[in-house]
Amino acid sequence: MSKIAIITDSNSGISPEQASELGIYVLPMPFFVDGVMHYEGVDFTQEEFYKKLEEDADVSTSMPSPGDVMDLWDKALGENDVVVHIPMSSGLSGSYEAAAGFAKSNYQGKVVVVDNKRISVTLKLSVYEAIALREAGKTAVEIKEALEAHGGESFIYLSVDTLKYMKKGGRISPAAAAIATALNIKPVLVYRGEKIEPFEKARGNKASRRAILKGVETEMKERFGEEAYKLVLQIAHSCTEEEAESWKQVVADHFPQFRKEEIEMERLTLSVACHTGPGVVSLTCTKKLEI
Repeated sequence: MSKIAIITDSNSGISPEQASELGIYVLPMPFFVDGVMHYEGVDFTQEEFYKKLEEDADVSTSMPSPGDVMDLWDKALGENDVVVHIPMSSGLSGSYEAAAGFAKSNYQGKVVVVDNKRISVTLKLSVYEAIALREAGKTAVEIKEALEAHGGESFIYLSVDTLKYMKKGGRISPAAAAIATALNIKPVLVYRGEKIEPFEKARGNKASRRAILKGVETEMKERFGEEAYKLVLQIAHSCTEEEAESWKQVVADHFPQFRKEEIEMERLTLSVACHTGPGVVSLTCTKKLEI
C-alpha cells in the first residue's frame, strides 16, 4: 500500500504545530503588509496582523510561488509515495489551477491536487476527512474523488463590518462602500463553493447576525432536512474574543440541537482577513463525510 502525504495550505487555519501532531504538511500562504512579504504561521502572528490593520497598514495576498509549492511536495515525497494536496477553493484563488498545472507537468501522478471548493474552517474539516480516508485505506485518487464529490455539502454565511477591504480588492465600487458606511449597512454574504455572493443588507450588527442565523437555518432545512446529526457548525471570525464568545452563545441558543462545546470557533486566517478586514463573524454548516 502506498504511503500517502496530505498537504494543505495555511488558509485552513492549521498551524505548523497542529500539522506536526496530525502527521500532515502545511504550505504557508504569502501576504503583504505595507509592501513587505510575510508567510502565515511562520513570521507573522494573528496579533501582529490585526494590530497592523488597526494602524491602517496596506495588506494584500499573493499565491504561493511554484518553487515553494514544489519544494514542499519534494520534501513530502522524500518520506512518502504520493501526495494529496488540498489547497483553498479555486473559486477564490488561482492556487488550485497553478498547483494542478505543476503536478501534471512535473510529477507524473505522484501528486494529486484536490478542488473541493472549501475555505477556512471548512477546508480544515476537509483535511480531517482526508486523514480519516487515508487511515481507512483509501488511495490518493479515492481521497480526491471523495472530497470533491462531497465538497458542495457545505456553505458559509458571514457579516462584514467594513467594506474598506472589499472596495480595495475591487469587489465593490468606492461609491457603494461610502453609501453603505454612511447608512451603517453591514453586508451579509454567502459562499457556497464558487464565489462569495450578497445575501442581505442589514442595518447594524444585530440585524446582520439575525440575517446569518436566518440564512443558515433556512438553507440547513432545505438542503439537509432532518439530518442534523450529520451536520457540523463552525465559526470563523476576526473580532475580539469577547465578541466571538458572545456570537457563539447566540448560535448555540438558536440551534439547541448542537452542543455549544461542539461548535468549533477559530480566528479567520490571514489570507481571508486581508480581503474582509476586522469585525467579521461567520457561521458555516457542513454535512459530515461518511467514511
